[in-house]
Amino acid sequence: MSPTPRPRSRIQQRNREVILDAALEVFSLHGFRGATLDQIAEVAGLSKPNLLYYFPSKEEVHKALLTGLLDTWLDPLRAMNPAGQPLQEVLAYVRRKLDLARDFPRESRLFAGEILQGAPRMQAAIEGDLRRLVEEKAAILTRWMDEGRIARVDPVHLVFSIWALTQHYADFEVQVRAVLGPGHDPYSEAGDFLETLFTRLLTP
Repeated sequence: MSPTPRPRSRIQQRNREVILDAALEVFSLHGFRGATLDQIAEVAGLSKPNLLYYFPSKEEVHKALLTGLLDTWLDPLRAMNPAGQPLQEVLAYVRRKLDLARDFPRESRLFAGEILQGAPRMQAAIEGDLRRLVEEKAAILTRWMDEGRIARVDPVHLVFSIWALTQHYADFEVQVRAVLGPGHDPYSEAGDFLETLFTRLLTP
């Protein structure tokens, strides 16, 4: 029987959080291939040997980030209530995804970078938890369509379109702000636009 791992001390937990935050900054800027442990250690304000005490490799740091990120990414879709009012549930999901893009832009870019590389470190999770959740919510959307409560569209591609239209504001934030110019709140404006768009699309 393997021994039970000892709980981390406050200092150990804090150092892990500092390392992961630094890694998020470095990976979101340089991607997995371009990032180095030296860069992560420098941003974290720790020595490289100290970093290696917590994470033995760049791969392990990246894996820890992605594991936490997937749960964050799935939570807004999990919150879609099958007993709720259909159109309002979809619009609320759009708002939650847009809020996620606004509040976690580095995480969004990290996730996008992983997918663009072929998801070598997330393939199992994408084909497992993510796919099952989308199938579950697609069944709910299909039931609402069968009941005539929202217009009929492909439910999975509806989810894809929500991802694309919300995460764009994080992944291409520099472009969005440059085109809009000063004095604009892209997330507030996007929220109003997307609500109108999906209301028109889904109203029976």
